[in-house]
Amino acid sequence: MSGPLEGIRVVELGAWVAGPGAGGILADWGADVVKVEPPEGDPARNFGRMLGGDLPVNPVFELDNRGKRAIALDLSSGRGVGLVQQLVAGADVFLTNLRPAAVARVGLGPDETTTRHPGLVYALITGYGLEGPDAQRGAYDIAAFWARAGIAESLRAPGGPLPFQRGGMGDHTVAMTGAAMVSAALVERGRTGRGQLVSTSLLRQGVYTIGFDVNVALMWGRTLGVGTRETMYSPVLNNYTAGDGRSFWIVGLEGDRHWPALARAVGRPEWLTDPRFGDAVSRAVNAGELIALLDEIFATRPLGEWAAAFAAEPELFWSPVNSVDDVVADEQFHAAHSVVEVPDEQGSLPMLATPVDFGGRPPTPRWRAPSLGEHTREILSELGVDEASVASLLADGVAVADAGSD
Repeated sequence: MSGPLEGIRVVELGAWVAGPGAGGILADWGADVVKVEPPEGDPARNFGRMLGGDLPVNPVFELDNRGKRAIALDLSSGRGVGLVQQLVAGADVFLTNLRPAAVARVGLGPDETTTRHPGLVYALITGYGLEGPDAQRGAYDIAAFWARAGIAESLRAPGGPLPFQRGGMGDHTVAMTGAAMVSAALVERGRTGRGQLVSTSLLRQGVYTIGFDVNVALMWGRTLGVGTRETMYSPVLNNYTAGDGRSFWIVGLEGDRHWPALARAVGRPEWLTDPRFGDAVSRAVNAGELIALLDEIFATRPLGEWAAAFAAEPELFWSPVNSVDDVVADEQFHAAHSVVEVPDEQGSLPMLATPVDFGGRPPTPRWRAPSLGEHTREILSELGVDEASVASLLADGVAVADAGSD
């Protein structure tokens, strides 16, 4: 499957995850994404070693960079800068998550580039936005998305330590927003013929992620408390643990609708007329008692048996609390087309799919992530650089090519 963005050329000048992640999504959707790296490579190429692995495949880098073509250029060199500017001149989209001052130093700042190329979609992912005192401040997602946007504090239990985020959570979230803003800008360009600057930031993505909390603060001037399972006002919206130690979540957002199904599932239909639990107010007043009773009941049977009991109640919404290993083994994870086979020299590699389907199926990535400089010669040839000049660029270190690409 070629994907809906077939024929779109994207030049990606990024590092780590947020920008390359957006480029990876666009590549999955069919765009020709040219990844521009420094001679030493995108630092994300070191993720495998950083995570303690010594295998030839880097799962983290593969996820964000499969299906791209790669060229390595020294942008401290005038010749290297000239080549990347040529690439941008022939592109539909320029995508970067480098700080605006950094891209401006190589003549690719937003204002000058969009003026020079009015049909270009210039996509910029930043830490904190384009204006304000921290516009040029560097950020990883744990800083701008997790910490500064309020997510970490909003998840801290009263008196407890700050939670740690998982790797790339904010980066991958903002990457999807980045791919969406590029796609929307391309739609508008199709109507008007004009490109534009589109931008998003890890900070904006973070506050939108906890938009319930932030909008309540903006409109009501109130801060929502952090829930704990012992103090939840609705025992129908809580987590419990089965007799085999597996945890699960009951998701009864509408108490009057979902409470009867739960009472029947646990074999306590008499609770429906019990004055302690008969209505939402009573259940809230007696929540501690009801949670303790449910804890005792759920501890009597393994989760598999409770799953069968819950399945008999269509109005009981619930989910197991999965580990990553549980997710990978989950039948529904696979049925939802969450895994794609990415071709490589040995056949294919199973990888996580982009979370969007087209025509009912996920896009099929074209190829594994490129090695450093794998397509340098090919891309330089497309720019009209003759073989002698390519040899000179390589000899002078202005460009780097993978030896396997000769």
